[in-house]
Amino acid sequence: MNTIGKSEIRVDAKDKVQGKARYAGDINFPNQLTAKVLFARRPHAIIKNIDLSAALALPGVIDILTAKDVPCNEYGFFPDQPVLCGPGSTIPEADHVRYIGDKVALVIAETKQIAQQALKLIRVTYQDLTIITNPLDAMQPNATLIHPKKGTNIIAKQHLIQGDVEKAFQQSAAIVTSEYLTPHQEHAYLEPEAGIAYLDKQDRITVIAAGQWSFEERRQIAHSLMIDPEKVRIIQPAIGGAFGGREDISIQIILALAAQHLAQKGIRRHIKLVWSREESILGHHKRHPFLIRAKWAADNQGYLTAALIEAIADGGAYESSSGEVLKNALEYVTGPYIIPNVHITATSVYTNNMPTGAFRGFGSPQGSFAAELQIAKLAEKLGIDPVEIRLKNTPQEGQSLPIGSPIPPGVSIQQVITTCAEAIQQTPSFQPHPPHVIGEGFACAYKNIGYSYGFPEKCWAKIEIHGGAAVEEVILHHIAADVGQGVHTILKQMTAEAVGVPISKVFLDIADTVGKQDSGSVSASRMTFMAGNAIIGAAQAALEKWNDEDRPAIAEFTYQAPPTTAQDPITGQCTPNVTNSYVAEAVTLQLDPQTGKINILNIICADDVGKAINPQQVEAQIQGALVQATGHTLLENFIQENGIVKTPSFATYLIPTAMDIPENINTIIVEHPDPAGPWGARGVGEVPFCSLPAAIHIALKNATGIWFNQYPLTPEKVLDKLKSHKFHPQLQ
Repeated sequence: MNTIGKSEIRVDAKDKVQGKARYAGDINFPNQLTAKVLFARRPHAIIKNIDLSAALALPGVIDILTAKDVPCNEYGFFPDQPVLCGPGSTIPEADHVRYIGDKVALVIAETKQIAQQALKLIRVTYQDLTIITNPLDAMQPNATLIHPKKGTNIIAKQHLIQGDVEKAFQQSAAIVTSEYLTPHQEHAYLEPEAGIAYLDKQDRITVIAAGQWSFEERRQIAHSLMIDPEKVRIIQPAIGGAFGGREDISIQIILALAAQHLAQKGIRRHIKLVWSREESILGHHKRHPFLIRAKWAADNQGYLTAALIEAIADGGAYESSSGEVLKNALEYVTGPYIIPNVHITATSVYTNNMPTGAFRGFGSPQGSFAAELQIAKLAEKLGIDPVEIRLKNTPQEGQSLPIGSPIPPGVSIQQVITTCAEAIQQTPSFQPHPPHVIGEGFACAYKNIGYSYGFPEKCWAKIEIHGGAAVEEVILHHIAADVGQGVHTILKQMTAEAVGVPISKVFLDIADTVGKQDSGSVSASRMTFMAGNAIIGAAQAALEKWNDEDRPAIAEFTYQAPPTTAQDPITGQCTPNVTNSYVAEAVTLQLDPQTGKINILNIICADDVGKAINPQQVEAQIQGALVQATGHTLLENFIQENGIVKTPSFATYLIPTAMDIPENINTIIVEHPDPAGPWGARGVGEVPFCSLPAAIHIALKNATGIWFNQYPLTPEKVLDKLKSHKFHPQLQ
């Protein structure tokens, strides 16, 4: 029906424009209760006692849950975090709080006001412990242990070794050595965490809340409550953004615990929990900050010869996805470049800072930042054009990067570099208005599509075809979360194309785990790629039944992605990724040297999406990623001091507004089909973010002659460095 490649109107557009879309915070039930969380607000301590007597005596308080009420008091992808911290738990050391956002108690009351009053009446006795906030300090042999039973503060350590680095350095024409720091970042999604829990008519614990992976949420709830996962039901309402911030459980388990606990007392009422913005900032993980020490070398023609790199990530108080982010950073810290001799050591470390986990790019922005600045510095040292040096060192089909295996088919890094470079030539130059100065920067990157390093990547879909002589309607059963990126519209388009019907005949059963199987997480830029292949498989099977006169024709299919492999424990070599996406970006910025303020005048982004299923949505994804990356690079200064968050609201943590976005964005959608992608499609959600911080820094260098090796580039930080280098625009 030719729905692929068309900018179909989003299925949720009308409801959102008219204010009819119902987010979790908008949903209410008769006679519902309210829950509120008591946060530790201490970076490191042991809870010796919790006195609930005064709070429980308050009229309108139904119950207060603590650690002793949790059947299995642990959760996480790799469970190391208590559901509630305190004494009496079945899990050792669950009486420890390790960061200020640890949850201590859950008050369930008739109203929000009563619940808030009860929180103030709870008396907690703490024994404070040594606070460690610097990963380098946490790595010392005599450091206080954040998790004593683990015997170390090292979450994960990875190596990547290829060739002879020291010999290559001795034979190289140019060497650059630098140290880079990348910061925390708050997800800042529009909708703070909110949810409702209850027992449905089949006695399933039902949680209505925003998330990114319903079946993983179901698994973790079942684990902590020690029940069959089939007794847990997840319903996703409208979701106000995620960016990886909803991959980790936030409120789902405590809501499910409350429903279970009250039901055991014969109370079957809905329980609602809504976090404020401050509670949201305290209650979910952040982007990993990295310290990256890099030494790169090239020969006199500009071909890269060696890279020696140490990367250290602040994992914060709990593991989350730190080990997986570390693997990605290990791969991307050498960029999309062929380097014959590599030695990388990457370490993720526990501290008493906010936990860090998934965030758009998942290790690639941090690694790509260091890689792109390193190659830019080598180009400068050798006097080689920045585009030329990248084209010399990026791979073509069938070649390998330092991770060791041939890159998945569909390599297009040189194509996006060339496309972006050609667009630069066609862009009018910008003239500075003294004392302002202008700078231009170029960078590129790549990003995996789907989960990697041996994870059994798969996706389920079920299709029903109804009608008599002709198809009257098609129903797609799936469980992809639409976190604002428009995936439900994409699923509808792909189903219409796969079955061969107009999009108006396709209906979605999409938001409830009942009757479905796991379709995986909406993360890693994976859902279009994975769901599209699952839909094609289900559609083909259903059409075969339809042609055999089955009415209705119903079929399901689980797509198994091409396998990946885990890293070799010694060398780190492996087949890491299902496939990749590629990007090249050019930035023009204007700097006011009197204030340090940077304005982005123009961004050119050439992004290979394989095939744009819905071009308008692809363009929106690219623009959204670029605006978010601009905020990350220039504005968003997440401050923690001695484990205490000093930027707990949008009054102190600044994100881009309409006044801060780039003045012009030239989005170039490149369509180099991915051989394994549905209709050739790759993913698009993350890769535009990955190279922009580096492109901005390179543009700033070209404007000032000064390298800035860390960010955010807030005006005061830029101005301080300009002053320390005695920068004067007339001297440039």
